[in-house]
Amino acid sequence: MGKLLNLVSLILISNLITSFAQDCTSYTFTNNAIYATCVSLPVQNSHLHWNYHPTNRTVDLAYRHTGVSTSQWVAWALNVDGAGMVGAQALVASPNSNGTVQAYTSSVADYGTSLQQSALSFDVLGLRAERVNGDVVVYGTLVLPGGRTSFNHVWQMGPVSNGAPGAHNMGSENRNSVGTVDFVTGQAGAGGGVGGSLLHRRNTHGVLNAVSWGVLMPMGAMIARYLKVFKVAHPAWFYIHVVCQVTAYGVGVAGWATGLKLGSDSVGIKYTTHRNIGIALFTLGTLQVFALLLRPKPDHKYRIYWNMYHISVGYTVISLSIANVYKGLDILDPEKKWKHAYTGVIITLGVIAAILEAFTWFIVLKRKKVEKEQGLVGTSAYGSNGYGHHNGHSQAA
Repeated sequence: MGKLLNLVSLILISNLITSFAQDCTSYTFTNNAIYATCVSLPVQNSHLHWNYHPTNRTVDLAYRHTGVSTSQWVAWALNVDGAGMVGAQALVASPNSNGTVQAYTSSVADYGTSLQQSALSFDVLGLRAERVNGDVVVYGTLVLPGGRTSFNHVWQMGPVSNGAPGAHNMGSENRNSVGTVDFVTGQAGAGGGVGGSLLHRRNTHGVLNAVSWGVLMPMGAMIARYLKVFKVAHPAWFYIHVVCQVTAYGVGVAGWATGLKLGSDSVGIKYTTHRNIGIALFTLGTLQVFALLLRPKPDHKYRIYWNMYHISVGYTVISLSIANVYKGLDILDPEKKWKHAYTGVIITLGVIAAILEAFTWFIVLKRKKVEKEQGLVGTSAYGSNGYGHHNGHSQAA
C-alpha cells in the first residue's frame, strides 16, 4: 500500500512539473525560436520569454498570453520613467476581422487611452503577433533605452468592440499586473516599484476604514445603547462610548486621507459611489464629534432634540459605513476569505445586539413593573423606555 501511494505521488508530482514546464520553459514557438530566459508572470496567465544581447543592449522578446478569445486584445509594456499604466510603452496585439492578429505600438499618456497606434520612446524592431491554440504571442526586438536593463513593466488583456480596444476590467488580477523585469538577471514579476506601493496603500486604506467605520463605530453605538441600562455602568458607559467613537473617527480620518491620496495618484480611475459615501461619512462623523461640544445639559428643554439628532445621525453613519466597507471590498477584490471574515464580524455584532436588546427590554419591563407596584411610574431615573439619564449624566453620548 505504501509503495502504491509513493508511485501515485511521483506521478502527480511528475505531471505537475511537466505542466509547469510546458507553461514556460518547454513551450515550442511556431518559428522554432529558442529563448534563454522565460518567466511565468504571477497573474493573468501570461509568460515572458527573451534573449538579451549585451553587445548592442537589445532584447529579443516574446510575450505570450494564454486563453485569449478572438474578441480580446492583449498588451505588454515597459514603463521607462514610472510605473503602472500611465507612461507605459506598450506592444499591443488586437484581432482583425479575418481572424489574424495585428501588432502595433502604443504610448499610453493617460488613463483614458484607447490604445491608439503611436510611436514609443524607444525602438522596436520586427514587431508581429500570432494566435496559436488560444494563445496570443507578441514578438519584437527592443532597443533598450538609456543603457538600462531593469524596468517596471505592465501587462493587460481587454475586450475589443467594433474593431477598437475597450477598457480592461478592474479586478484584482488586472490591478496586480504591474511589476519589475530585469533582462540580465532574468527576474520578472508583479508587485514591484510604484505599483506595489500603490497596492500597499490600497490595502492600508481598506483596513483602516473597515476597522474604524465598519467595526469600531457599531461597537461604540452598542456600548451606548446597552450598557446604560445597568446602574453599575454609570457613568462609565458614557466615557467608554466616547473613547470608542473618537478612536473610530481618528482611525477613519486616517483611512479617508489615504483614500484622497489614492485618488490623486490614480487619475482617471473613479469609484464614484464609494467616494461619495466616504465624503458623507467624513462629514457626518465630523458633525458627531462637534455635537459632543454642543451637547445641552440633561435637563435642558432642547436636550430631547439633540438626542434625536445624535442618534439618527449615528445610525446613519453606521449603515453607510457597513455599506461602504462592502463597496471597498468589491473594489479591492481580495481573497473571498476577507469579505467572509468581515461578514462574520458584522453577523456576530448583530447577534450580540439582538441578545442584548432582548435582555435590555426584559430589564426595562421588569423595572417598570416594580415601579408600578411601588407607585413610582414616571419617576424612574431611566424613564419609560429604560434609556433616560441617571445621576445627571447624559441620555445619549
